[in-house]
Amino acid sequence: MSASDLLLTRAGLRFDGRLWPCVIGRGGVRAGKREGDGATPVGVHRIVAMLYRPDRMAQPAPWATPIGLRDLWCDDVASPAYNQLVEAPFAPSHETLRRADPLYDLVLITDWNWPEAEPGRGSAIFLHQWRRPGYPTAGCIGFDPSDLRRIAARLRPGARLVVPEALDGWRVG
Repeated sequence: MSASDLLLTRAGLRFDGRLWPCVIGRGGVRAGKREGDGATPVGVHRIVAMLYRPDRMAQPAPWATPIGLRDLWCDDVASPAYNQLVEAPFAPSHETLRRADPLYDLVLITDWNWPEAEPGRGSAIFLHQWRRPGYPTAGCIGFDPSDLRRIAARLRPGARLVVPEALDGWRVG
């Protein structure tokens, strides 16, 4: 563990000397993550990118990249682009990154099953805004929007999200 690590605990995410409230996936924390299980995967995951909506906020960190109008994330296990950033038009199953709601206004992308994705192992573990406190994600980690911006401003490229094996099987609620 280093001082720049983000450590998931049952009480929240420990980073930069404080505990940040967060939510995890509806499937809990799981060592054997699979596509569609809603779980947050156990492991050490590097933060590999930061994306943001330039029409909704200022650049949160010098290394953040704007989300483009056509940016998508492929979640189709049969696609060669599985678990990759792609652009519209794109026929295989995907998530739109430039959403009408604010969920992905600021996204920290981890290296879970990336860049060489194993089909079915699960795609896109992001750190993003929560829908509301206590409401689970589809496997990502969600935060209060202002807390997420504060985390992003303090984060450095290559920081690690640590989800301890001791949390395997933990579910909220």
